[in-house]
Amino acid sequence: MKELLPILPRPSRYIGSEWGVVRKDPARVTVRCALAFPDMYEVGMSYLGQRILSEAVNAHPRFWAERVYAPCVETAAILRDRGVFLATLESDTPLGELDAVAFSLTHELCYTNVLYMLDLGGIPLRSAQRDETHPLVIAGGGSTFNAEPMAPFFDAMVLGDGEETLPAILACIEKSRHVGESREQLLRGLIDIPGIYVPSFFADQGPGMPLKPLVEGYEKVEKAVVADLNAAPFPRGTAVPYGAVHDRLTMEIARGCTRGCRFCQAGMIYRPVRERSLETLDDILTRGLAETGYEETSILSLSTGDFSALDTFFTRSFDKCAAEQVSISLPSLRVGSLSAPIMERISSIRRTGATLAPEAGSQRLRDVINKGVTEEELIDHVRLLFDNGWQGVKLYFMIGLPTETDADLDAIVDLCLKVRDAAGRHVKRLQVTAAVSPFVPKPQTPFQWEPQLSYDEICRRIGRLRDGFRVHKRINLKFHEPEMTTLEGLFSRGDRRLAEVVEQAYRDGALFSSWKDHLSLGPYRKAVEELGLSWDEFTGPRDPESPLPWDHLSCGLTRRFLLTERQRALAERVTEDCRYAACRNCGVCGHDDHISTLTAQAHKNIRPRLVFTERDQEGEQPAYSLDKPDLTIRAAHFRIWYQKTGPAAFLSQLELQAVFERALRRAGLPLSFSAGFHPMPRLSFGMALPVGVASRLEWINIFLREDFDPDEVTARLDRVMPEGLSPLRTERLDMGKRQPQPVIEDFELLLLRDAPQHLAQWAAFMESDKFLITRKTKRGTKDVDIRAMVASAVTSDDTVTLTCDWREGYISPLALIQTVLNGATLLDFNLTKTAQRFA
Repeated sequence: MKELLPILPRPSRYIGSEWGVVRKDPARVTVRCALAFPDMYEVGMSYLGQRILSEAVNAHPRFWAERVYAPCVETAAILRDRGVFLATLESDTPLGELDAVAFSLTHELCYTNVLYMLDLGGIPLRSAQRDETHPLVIAGGGSTFNAEPMAPFFDAMVLGDGEETLPAILACIEKSRHVGESREQLLRGLIDIPGIYVPSFFADQGPGMPLKPLVEGYEKVEKAVVADLNAAPFPRGTAVPYGAVHDRLTMEIARGCTRGCRFCQAGMIYRPVRERSLETLDDILTRGLAETGYEETSILSLSTGDFSALDTFFTRSFDKCAAEQVSISLPSLRVGSLSAPIMERISSIRRTGATLAPEAGSQRLRDVINKGVTEEELIDHVRLLFDNGWQGVKLYFMIGLPTETDADLDAIVDLCLKVRDAAGRHVKRLQVTAAVSPFVPKPQTPFQWEPQLSYDEICRRIGRLRDGFRVHKRINLKFHEPEMTTLEGLFSRGDRRLAEVVEQAYRDGALFSSWKDHLSLGPYRKAVEELGLSWDEFTGPRDPESPLPWDHLSCGLTRRFLLTERQRALAERVTEDCRYAACRNCGVCGHDDHISTLTAQAHKNIRPRLVFTERDQEGEQPAYSLDKPDLTIRAAHFRIWYQKTGPAAFLSQLELQAVFERALRRAGLPLSFSAGFHPMPRLSFGMALPVGVASRLEWINIFLREDFDPDEVTARLDRVMPEGLSPLRTERLDMGKRQPQPVIEDFELLLLRDAPQHLAQWAAFMESDKFLITRKTKRGTKDVDIRAMVASAVTSDDTVTLTCDWREGYISPLALIQTVLNGATLLDFNLTKTAQRFA
C-alpha cells in the first residue's frame, strides 16, 4: 500500500512514521495483530482505547500490535483499481496476512465501515466464510454489549476491559497455532477467558426468542474487569499523530461511574468506579508530556469532577503545565463538580471550552433521568466560570427522554436564558450554546425498554426549540442530526436479523454514516424494506417480561436493579451515588459483603477503588500558587537546517509545524511564546514544500527562552525527530524577526517511468522562449511564463537537475514539473530539493 503514497489523498494518514510508533522485527514475533478503528486516521488517533491496547500488547516481546484505519473513499478506489489490499501503518502488511484483526466498536454508526475494511483487506466478511488461513476477527468497545447486528461478522467479541483480555487472546492464538488446532478448537479455548463472547456458539431461534447456547456451561458471557487500574498498562509515550480531532495527552484518571444516570450506557456497563492513584497519574503526566511533547492535556473519565482527589491532583500538576504553556482541558462536566480554585488555575494557563451537561431543562425531568443537578447549582457553576474569564459555555441536553413534554422543551430555552443572564454585563463576548441530542434507548440501562421518538417527532421537537431560541440574543442551538439518531436507534437494540441490513447497506454504498456529509438513510431503509423488517419494531417499546437480544451478555447489573431504577424514574425519584451514599446492590461488585454476579472473576475482589473516601473538594483546599514563568522571553534566535526525506516528504506544512513544536518540547528546548489571550510558539518556516516532494536542505527559525550552543540544539533534536526528518546543523541568527527568503532553489528530478518521453518534453520546454500557463487570481485569470522561472536544466539517462529562479515569480515546483510532463503523477517521478540560495 505504501508504494501508492504519492497518489493517495492526505498521504500522512498512511505513512505510519510518527514519533513513538512501535516497530518490531516480524521474524522475532509469534503473533501479529492489527488494532483496527473503523473511521479515518484523524478520528482513530484520538481514541484512547486503542493506545491502551497497543501498550498492553506491545509490552509482550512476542506480540506486535499495529494500527489500521478506514481509508477515505478516494483512497479505497485507488486500492481497488490497482489491486492493493488495505495494510497496517507500521509494516505495510495486508490485513489478511495477520493473525488477528481487532476492531473497536465505539458506536453503532461505524458498522458498515467494519465490512468496508474487511473487504479492502481481502478478508471474507462473515465468520462462517473464514478458515484457518484467515485472521481471527475480533470486536471490543461499548457497542459489544449488544452487537448482535454484527454477530455474524465477528469470530469473537470482548465485553468490558480489554487490557488483560486482548493479550490473553493472542496467547491462545500463539498456543493454538503451535499445536495445529482448528479454528473451532481455537474458539473453544477462547471462551475460558472472562469477557470473551463467541457469537457462533449461540443459535438464533427467531424474533422475540432468546438465543440458544450451543456449548454446555457457556450460557452467559460476563464482562471482563480490570480490578486495579494502577496495575494495568497505560501509555506514557505513544504515537504522536500527524493531526487528530483530539490531538493531546489524554489521562484516564478513573474508569466507571456510579452517578446512575438512567440513560447512560457507559455509566452502567463500566461499573465499579476505579480511580488511579495520585502517584500513578503524576508519572503519566510527567513522562507523557516529556515523551510526546504535547501542548495540551485532557483529564478523562466518565465523571471527571467526581474524582475524589481532583483538587489535590490539580495542585500537583498545575506547575508542570503552566511552566511550558501546556493547557488543561476537561470533558463535559457534571454541574457543581469543579471547585473555584481549579477554575482559577485552568484559566491562568489557557481557557479551553467550558461544557456542562444538565441533560434536561426542567428539574422534574432531571429527576426522572437521575441527573441529580439543580438549577441553582448550574447557575452557581456558570457564574464561577464567567468570573474566571470564560466568555461562553456549552450546555448539553437530550430530547425525547421518557416522560418528556413540550413544557420540558421550553424549559431548555428558559434555562439557557438564565445561564446567559448569570454572566452579568461584564462578559462582553458572551455566547451560550445548547447542544441537543435526541435520546436513544441503550441496552443494559434502566431505559432499555423505553421507546425512541420517531423521525418526524424528533424533527417537530427540534423545530419547537429552534423557534424558542430564534427570538433571543446570545444563545444559540446546535443539534444532532435526526437521521443519525434514527439509524443509531435501529441498531442499538437490534438482533441478528439486522446483519443482512448492515451488509446490504454496505453493498449499496453506505459508509462513514457518523459523518454528516456522508450519511444517507436510503441504503438502510431500502435494506429494511426488502428484507421485510419493520424499523419501528427495533426503535419501539419493549416488554419488560419478554427476552431481549442481549440477555446472554452480562455487564454485571441484575435485571432486578435495572427494573427498580426504571420504576424510580417513572416515580421521579433520585438515586444517590453509591460511592458516597447507600449501596443499591446493583450486582457488579462485592461492596458491603454483597456477592458479585461476575462469578468467574470473584478472585479479583471487584469493588470501588477510590483515592480518598470523601471528595477533596468538600474540605480544606490544598495550597496553590498562580505564579508562572514568563514564556515570552527571547534569549536566542536560531535557524535549524534539516532534511525532509522518506515518509516525511508526505507531511504538509501545517503538519510539519506541529511535529517541530512537539519535537522541541521533547528535546527540552524551551520555545518562546507570543503574548496575548492565546499564546503561540515563535517559529517560522521558509517557503512551503509541496506534499510528496523531498528536500535535503530545509530550514526553520525559532526563538528560545534560554540560550544554547548551536551544536547542542542539533544534537538534542536529532534524538527526538520522527523518521525522515533529520537536523543537519544549527546557526545563530540576530534577534530581528525578519529574515531573508531563498530566491534560487535546485532540484533533482528522477524519472521512474517513460524516461525518454519525459526527457524529450524537458528538451522542448527548455528550447522554448516562453511557456505560458493560466493561473487564477483574486482579480480573475493571469498568464504566467513558467519558462522564465527555470534557469537551467541538466539531463542524464533518467535524471534532470533543475535550477529555479523565483525572483520574477513563484509556482509550486511540483506543479511546474507536472505541467511540463503533461500531467504525470508522483508515481512517474521523484522530486527532491537539493539546495537553496538567498538574495
